[in-house]
Amino acid sequence: MIRSLRRKFIMIAMLSLLGTMAVLCTAIGVGNHFVTAARADRAIDLLYQNGGDFPQPDEAADPASAFRFQVTPETPFETRYFIVELTRQQEVEAVDTNHIAALDRYTVVDAIGQIVSGRTDHGYVDHYRFHVFQREDGGSTIIVLDCFLQLQAAYNMLRVTILVSAFCALIVFVLLVFFSKKAIRPFAENLERQRQFVTDASHELKTPLAILSADMGLLADSCGSSQWLDSARVQISRLDKLIKNLVELARTEETIKEDAAVRFSVSEIAQASADAFQPLAEAAGKALCADIADEIYLRGVPDNFFRLLAILLDNAVKYCDPGGTIRFALYQRGRTAYITVSNPCQGLDPALLPRYFDRFYRADSSRTRETGGYGIGLSTAKAIVTRHWGHITNRYAGGVITFTAAMPAAPART
Repeated sequence: MIRSLRRKFIMIAMLSLLGTMAVLCTAIGVGNHFVTAARADRAIDLLYQNGGDFPQPDEAADPASAFRFQVTPETPFETRYFIVELTRQQEVEAVDTNHIAALDRYTVVDAIGQIVSGRTDHGYVDHYRFHVFQREDGGSTIIVLDCFLQLQAAYNMLRVTILVSAFCALIVFVLLVFFSKKAIRPFAENLERQRQFVTDASHELKTPLAILSADMGLLADSCGSSQWLDSARVQISRLDKLIKNLVELARTEETIKEDAAVRFSVSEIAQASADAFQPLAEAAGKALCADIADEIYLRGVPDNFFRLLAILLDNAVKYCDPGGTIRFALYQRGRTAYITVSNPCQGLDPALLPRYFDRFYRADSSRTRETGGYGIGLSTAKAIVTRHWGHITNRYAGGVITFTAAMPAAPART
């Protein structure tokens, strides 16, 4: 459990960090692209307002604009652009390429064809930002600005941001691996103290219970049997069983030690469990149908699986509707082994299904008292499955409740 908690802690922390960094990188990329486009549009507006040339620096001040294009004495020599005049019929009337050296007239005409066919008044053609201005005579003026350096700078910043974010994520992951154990140590110590308390308390209670049971026997021999003595014996027996269940739950929640884990055939255990519960089901007026696949192996503690199947099958026999059929199956898909136990049980509330694995939870306390349950069995079953690196679920459909345990299977042959 502690190892699983540590993995979940690292996973949640890393997902939170990666999600934050993804939002940050996206914001930087989109923001840089937006700023580049806004500055290019401002430069194009200045060119159109001044007849194809940049104004003097003192005439181009625009403090009201959040992304103003700053004109300097070097701006006319640093900025590459060309201007095309079109007639009303969208034919090229004039081309000014004096401020760009990378394009000739034919290349410019081809770019203008793409702009006109796009039917938009501003945007990008490759790394060129353009804006189409409509004239009073029905023609149009297209100003195209070379934004290669600005876009390249924005992309480089985005790449650097992604690389730095990935490097930071790697550093955080390493730190989490080193310090996560320390972070969850208080929880682990508290859990260990809780388990130790249950174990110690159970040992301390066993002696007085044994004495009380012996005293009840002596009283019955000397004074004769009575309903009060019988009631006391029943309650002592119930308390003794409850203590054993609590100790078992505490032990099954412990991590499996390497020397205690063995490879075993869960198929043989399942078949033995089915054979043992077959007469119990028939005696209760119910049927048990088993479908167990051969040669399915697991790695862990075999005794735990005898207990797991006993809990699931015992619950199914107790709570199955009269005359119903209990279905027990063991099969393997890929590298995962599945154990399913289902039985008809009318009147369950599907909203309460997740609570069935809680300690001491009983969905129907009156019915549980009749069957002698304490609400610990399914908690123990969940602890066993979790201990063996698996998970257990339940679902309710069509009046049938189904418990499914999934665990990693071991190879059939070693």
